[in-house]
Order: sequence, then structure tokens, then C-alpha cells
Amino acid sequence: MQMKKTGKDVIVIGGGHNGLVCAFYLARAGYKVRVLERRGVVGGAAVTEEFHPGFRNSTAAYTVSLLSPKVIADMNLARHGLAIIERPISNFLPLDDRRFLKVGGGLARTQAEVARFSERDAQRLPEYYRMLDAIGDVLRDLALETPPDFGNLVGSLPRLLRQGLRVRGLDLPQRAELLDLFTESGRTFLDPWFESDPIKAAFGFDAVVGNFASPDTPGSAYVLLHHTFGGVNGKKGIWGHARGGMGAITQAMARACRLQGVEIETDAPVAQVLVVEKRARGVALADGRELHADRVVSNLNPRLTYGKLVPADALPATFKAQLERYRCESGTLRMNVALSELPQFSCLPATTAGEHHASGIIMAPSLDYMDRAYVDARKDGWSKEPIVEMLIPSVVDDSLAPRGAHVASLFCQQFAYALPDARSWHDEKERAADLVIETVSRFAPNFKRSVLARTVLSPLDLEEKFGLIGGDIMHGQMSLDQLWAARPVLGFGDYRSPIKGLYLCGAGTHPGGGVTGMPGHNAAREVQRDDSLLTRVALAARGH
Repeated sequence: MQMKKTGKDVIVIGGGHNGLVCAFYLARAGYKVRVLERRGVVGGAAVTEEFHPGFRNSTAAYTVSLLSPKVIADMNLARHGLAIIERPISNFLPLDDRRFLKVGGGLARTQAEVARFSERDAQRLPEYYRMLDAIGDVLRDLALETPPDFGNLVGSLPRLLRQGLRVRGLDLPQRAELLDLFTESGRTFLDPWFESDPIKAAFGFDAVVGNFASPDTPGSAYVLLHHTFGGVNGKKGIWGHARGGMGAITQAMARACRLQGVEIETDAPVAQVLVVEKRARGVALADGRELHADRVVSNLNPRLTYGKLVPADALPATFKAQLERYRCESGTLRMNVALSELPQFSCLPATTAGEHHASGIIMAPSLDYMDRAYVDARKDGWSKEPIVEMLIPSVVDDSLAPRGAHVASLFCQQFAYALPDARSWHDEKERAADLVIETVSRFAPNFKRSVLARTVLSPLDLEEKFGLIGGDIMHGQMSLDQLWAARPVLGFGDYRSPIKGLYLCGAGTHPGGGVTGMPGHNAAREVQRDDSLLTRVALAARGH
């Protein structure tokens, strides 16, 4: 069945969170919108699924902070059932059998924790947080703006100047720090600030989240920054759990979309974008149907959109050459486990749930540990001692597991997408998962025996199940040459494409990865801007 043509028809490919956000804003503006999702459930990588009888958890995306407050308010997600529970503390780092570090719960508490390792570092914390907050405010604003089009510098000059002026609110030292954050490694950035390994590990972990890199890799400092400018329930810089798992976010978004008249169709994989006379005119589905529309918006990875769905002869050779250099790999392996009991950490034994169980539990006690994990993965395919972040959302959300039992999310780095010696992830992933279980058990000795069931998503599984090319949870590496106006490629960083009527709205566009909703928000605005411009041109041609 074709869409009834209204002159403002839009097809959104992919029902992940950014696709739903884009669909919502377009429908609210009067467009007739249909979302086509390949899987049987909307949400993309932000879904909640049962993985063992009675045990449910977020399947891929696993924690919330970066979701735009504007998107939350505009879509009225609270009305549609979304509730976000704040972590009592941000992170817990078990360091060995005796020592640990807690971060969060207020500045004074964190300072007291850090002072056990370095009084100097504790005194530096307020200034460090002020610096990150000031820079984060600038980047939060820029994240909701469309980057300039460097293929049309004259036309983009006002936008470029306006965005450049946002930096004016930073003082000179803060501007220097901003430059450092974009170009330096996580370690190089943190070393002048702090001297103790535990606090550098706590902050440096963010430099390698979803980043197949070492904390010594230039540019990894920006990834650190990217993970700090979110917030929960109006409180900046903190993280939380969506009650019901990450699927609660996308289910609330789907309800908001349907209220605006959006049609959402699942089990509807798109085979091709229909291009007629250099313009997108709809899509062909895998089942043979053709749906026509005036605009097509893809929420997929740029390499998937342009490499699989767009006819090869519809793209300029120069654009295809640029896209071939777009790097996708995040070094991520994702696990969910059903647990008969809570992990008991040697450094902080507790028979009942403590605040550390409700935090992000980081098992990576130093930057050197993180560096070795990356070096191992480059050489052997995965880390001998992987970086593991564990969340136990059932501590604060008893809807996810039977009484007395728990579910845990394990987010693991570094695991290469391409294994050496032609090894396949389909053959190797259980062995890698065993290593992850052993790693956690070194810090919590009861962990291995408490595992009732587990699911494992290797980098290849992430690609095959969710369309995350290269297993990249960010839809493309977050390096300086793949950010802002160069995301995904320079000249097409404004959500448009070389094909008229085809737009991108996923995390492979500005401002990048994470469950933010910002690419979807921004792409919807650009579709409307183009239509507004076309309307003005048409009226002028008629003499109005």
C-alpha cells in the first residue's frame, strides 16, 4: 500500500530513538510520516527484552544521561510513561581486594573519597568540574544546532559565525582547555589536573567508552567530554536508569509519535531508496512493496544508508571516496546476565544492596590497564584483561527480575571487530564472554557462581542485529575528523545528502553517538527549512 500523497510525505527508515524523534517533530509540523523498522520492535539499540524467563534488561544501550532535555519536554515523555531514576553515586571503582573509589553523591563526598589517594587531587576537583561545566554548556547548545555546510561557505557564514560566538562565553584558559579536549589524548588531558591513578581512571574511562582506542590515543579526550555534558531530571552531569530499561524511552517516544499521527510499521526492512532524476522518491521494501514519498530520512549508519540502500550510480564519485574513509569500530562487546544474588566485592563486602550496586561499576583501575586492553585487542582480537562497566538496574527497578534475583548489564572494551587469523566472532564470542565473567569475578568472587544465564553480543552481533556497522555503537568513531561539520563527511554535515530529498538523522551525524535524540531533532528542522525555502521560491516565482 502506498502512502496517500499530500505533498508533505516523509518516510523514516529505522525506528531507533533518533528516527522516532525526527518523525515526531515532522508530524507535529504537519507532515504525513511513516516509520519503517526492520525488527519486530521499535527502539533500535535502545530496547528492553526478556533474555531469560522472568529476567528483562536493556539489550544494547544501557544507561541514560545524554538524552536531550528539550526532546524529553517537547515529546512529553513523562506523560507517556518515562521515569528516570538517578544513580545515588555516579561510579564505583573496585581497585583491588582492599581499595575502592566512589565518585559522585556531591562534591564534598567525592573530595573526601579522592583525598584518601591524593589531597592535591581533592583540592583540584572543584576547578576541574567548573571547567567541564563551562565547556559542556557551550557544547550542549552547539549540539542542538546544525553545523555549517563547508560545501557552501558563503551561505553558511552566518551559521559559522553564530556558532563561533558561543565560545565567546569561555575565558581564555577555558578556550585552551576546549582545544585540548578536541586534540589531546585522555591521559595527556588529565595528567596536568591529577596525580593519582584512581581518579584518572574514573574520569579517563569515559575516553574509551564506545571508542576503540587507548586513553593515550590523540582525540580520546573529546570522547571523555562527550560523555559528561548530559544530565538527569534537570541535574547536569549525572547518569540514571530508565525504569523498565532503555526500551521505556523508545516506547514512550513511539506513543508520542502515534499521538501525532505517525504510522509505525515493524518487520518492514527497506531494501532500497528509490531515486528518480537525482531525487529520493520513496523506498522499496524487502517484501517487494514500493512506498512513495517526497522525502526520505534515514536513521541508519551512513555507510549502511549509502552503501546498501542507495543505488551506487546515484552518488558522486568524490562523495563515495569520502565515505569509504568513514571509520566505524567501537571495540564493544555487550552482555546481559541473570544473577541469583548480588555481586560481593572483596573491597566492599555487602550482603544487601548498597549505593555502589546502583552505580556504574567500573572494573579498570588505571589508565595503564585501559591502554593494555587496547594494545591486546589490536594484537590478539580482544583484551587479556578487558575493561568492564557493570550496572545492576534491578537494584532500583524490581520489574526487571524475580524477587531476590538481579539482572546486570556488562559493557566491555576492547574487542576488535575483525579478529586475526580469520577467526569468526560466531565461534569465539562465548570464549570472550568467559573472560569477561572471570574478570568481574576477580573483583567480586561470588559473581561467576551467581550467573544463571547470559546473552552475548559481539561486535559482529551488534552489526547483524542492530545495523551497527563495525559493531560501532556510535555509528562512527568520534574523532576530530568525524565530528561537527565533517560528520559523516565534510560538505554533508548538515543532515542533507548528495541526493535531493534524502536526509540522515542518526548518530552518524552531528552531534554523534549516545541516546541523545539530538540528530533526529536537528534533521527534522532541516527538512522543514528546505520546505520553507522551496515555498518562498515558489511564491516568488508566482509574483507573490
